Amino acid sequence: MRKLLAEFLGTYALVFAGTGAIVIDQLSHNAITHVGIAITFGLIVMSMIYAFGDISGAHLNPAVSIAFTVAGKFSIKQMAPYVLTQLIGACLASFTLIFIFPESQMLGATMPSGTEMQSFVMELILTFFLMLVIINVASGSKEQGMFAGLAIGAVVGLEAMFAGPVSGASMNPARSLGPAIVSGHMEHVWIYIVAPVAGAVAAVPVSGFLKKDK
Repeated sequence: MRKLLAEFLGTYALVFAGTGAIVIDQLSHNAITHVGIAITFGLIVMSMIYAFGDISGAHLNPAVSIAFTVAGKFSIKQMAPYVLTQLIGACLASFTLIFIFPESQMLGATMPSGTEMQSFVMELILTFFLMLVIINVASGSKEQGMFAGLAIGAVVGLEAMFAGPVSGASMNPARSLGPAIVSGHMEHVWIYIVAPVAGAVAAVPVSGFLKKDK
């Protein structure tokens, strides 16, 4: 229960701060800016890893939980409760944002700026490299240690910085599903479920191969 509460709080904070930055930027006529939004995502991920990494592993992302399970580093019995808890945290964060900012139409939902295939490929590659970093700095299925939060937060911020204008740089099904469900904009959400999971899972054998002779 402590682990699930940590995942709930971490994912809630991630979606509240990250998509909240998008909502506030739109309502304040770009006061935060795209760079500010990317930095917000990176900093909140880093902070939540340091806060909850030694409790739940601070996955904060269904794609990460699924990939750790595929890698054999995480119990399959724990995966479903983790994913469900992450989704609940994301949805409640979006409900909080619509309560505070009822004039927001999208709530920071991720949308392709070009074709669906362009965003699918982008999200797959982004999550592949994110998971590659996570699995190499994590201890088992736990993202902990002095530099784990810094490394993972930096990757999230970096990828959001350059890929945000293309696909939204979600890399996280919960981060996309929360705003999509609450705002009712579900039209492209499959991209942000399938691509991050595929990218994260694809990183598992690559990481295993790279570590083979260690």
